[in-house]
Amino acid sequence: MSKKSINILDKDYIHWVNELSSRYRKSQIKAAVKVNSEMLRYYWELGRDIVTKQAENKYGSNFYGTLSTDLKKAIPNAEGLSPSNIRYSKRFFQLYSPVLENLQQVAEKLKRENLQQVAEKSQSPLERLESTLFSVPWGHHMLLIDKCSDAPQKALFFARQTVENGWSRSSLLNALSSDLYERQGKALTNFGRTLPAETSDLAQELTKDPYNFAFTGITGRYNEKLLKDSLLNNITRFLVELGTGFAYVGREYGIMVGEREKFMDLLFYNLNLSCYVVVEVKIGRFEFADIGQLGGYMVACNHILKKEGRDNPTIGLLICKEKDKVQAQYALESSTQPISISEYELEKFYPEKVEGTMPSIEEIEKRLCEEPL
Repeated sequence: MSKKSINILDKDYIHWVNELSSRYRKSQIKAAVKVNSEMLRYYWELGRDIVTKQAENKYGSNFYGTLSTDLKKAIPNAEGLSPSNIRYSKRFFQLYSPVLENLQQVAEKLKRENLQQVAEKSQSPLERLESTLFSVPWGHHMLLIDKCSDAPQKALFFARQTVENGWSRSSLLNALSSDLYERQGKALTNFGRTLPAETSDLAQELTKDPYNFAFTGITGRYNEKLLKDSLLNNITRFLVELGTGFAYVGREYGIMVGEREKFMDLLFYNLNLSCYVVVEVKIGRFEFADIGQLGGYMVACNHILKKEGRDNPTIGLLICKEKDKVQAQYALESSTQPISISEYELEKFYPEKVEGTMPSIEEIEKRLCEEPL
């Protein structure tokens, strides 16, 4: 009986092969994540043991080298047990153990308040940490340990961002150097009053103050056109600075309002919030009139672009060179539209000059003298 050959052009067969290939790749990724998670758990427990046993005091200054040698003898095929990694294990546990302790206190409080059922349904403190910490590559953790050794909440913030955005180590380093933690979610907004409770916190976290526009390369005098051209010429970095989920729609985006066409500075769509985002960039000081202009664009966007059942209400981001906080707060209270007000920064060091020129030695020395030590 002859064997029937497979028709390699059969669509079902091709689809099945592609599905099997995709499934295999996904299983490889899951296996890699699982291995990473288990190794991080091992480092966590190793660090915990070193701290609780006070191993350094007990076994002397050569403890790390000795333990590394003995572990390699006991586990010949083991990797990642160098003296340096063992030291990092201790610091890994020390960095995040305060977060764990706080979570444990919350769990105990739930029990004391007769909310046992809620406590049982919620994740344990360590499980909450696992979902983030044990998904981040060890090399990223070593960077966070070095850069955030005394700031566990900051380190945890960047660990979460790494997981959510799939950051490489170089991307994480760039985020650390841009003061992202200090700027994230810091814009003045009226989101708590103008957005539903389930989205206002997320919208707030998507804001920054100030925005870092140093990537534009502008170091001297400029106008709004030059700044917007520079932002869009570096659109990838602009989108990264705006945050997670932003998709670029257009610049000077025109919509007909009555018998006149109005042009919005920059229009984006945020996939996480499922809404349009109108961005107005002002090179001067914030004025009350800026809120009215932006609010009008947002209402028009809601009437003309927003699709019922698909899109949430439009959000406005007003980014200016400087603002008076009291004036900005009053303006936000006057508006029924969800708006944030932030500043932006270019280069901090150089004094204002005509673009394309460098400051003189005298100007640099003068600026250095003016900077607080």
